[in-house]
Amino acid sequence: MVGAGEQQVIRAPDATALAQTTANRILARIDANHARIAICLSGGSTPARLYRLLATPAYCSRIPWERVHWFIGDERLVTQNDPRSNMGHVRGSLLDRFAPASNIHPIPTDTMDPDESAWLYERELKSFYEAGQLDPARPLFDVVLLGVGPDGHTASLFPGDRALGETQRWVVGVGNAPVVPLLPRVTLTFPALGSCREMLFMVSGHEKRAILTRVLGGENLPATRAHSVGKTVFVVDEAALPEGFRGN
Repeated sequence: MVGAGEQQVIRAPDATALAQTTANRILARIDANHARIAICLSGGSTPARLYRLLATPAYCSRIPWERVHWFIGDERLVTQNDPRSNMGHVRGSLLDRFAPASNIHPIPTDTMDPDESAWLYERELKSFYEAGQLDPARPLFDVVLLGVGPDGHTASLFPGDRALGETQRWVVGVGNAPVVPLLPRVTLTFPALGSCREMLFMVSGHEKRAILTRVLGGENLPATRAHSVGKTVFVVDEAALPEGFRGN
């Protein structure tokens, strides 16, 4: 990873408050940048409520859509109209309704080769960043949104995978993932994910309590190792909070 800044845990009473808290933090980061903005989104079920919320008038009216560029942290190697596509879901629920098409940056999956798709997306990220090396003083993203998988994975960085040790590449291909759906994937690496002003983990549901306990306890898991050069924030609903947790 590029570096590690401050870590914080924010508790939310329920899944609705979780989405609201995350949306407000994203808007705060947007408001803080009066130039071009880059946000890296996440797939999965937990952020779906967030994307629906951002599409409501109270939120979408506050987003300067012409200045915000939207990326994705990982993708399954399927077409974007496939229901298993991360970016396809975000586009359908939010981006295609408001964002200029030129500001939406999906991982190219038409190659059906995860390594080639990774190379193409890394090239696009470097073109957007206008440099081939990441500078901790100039983060690639304003916000990176992530989740925590049941095995501690985040994006498509899985326990034991060689991608965890990657320090140079920004994007890598992943063979068949060890979780359903069992498909090849493409994922940003720790250096790229960590190059952000704020990293937001959304964690919801009682079934995530055990793995979050391990992550917050510092166990060597991918989600534990993902850190922002700025702020790393876990937004967690009460159902997912470890028992006896003391935090804000």
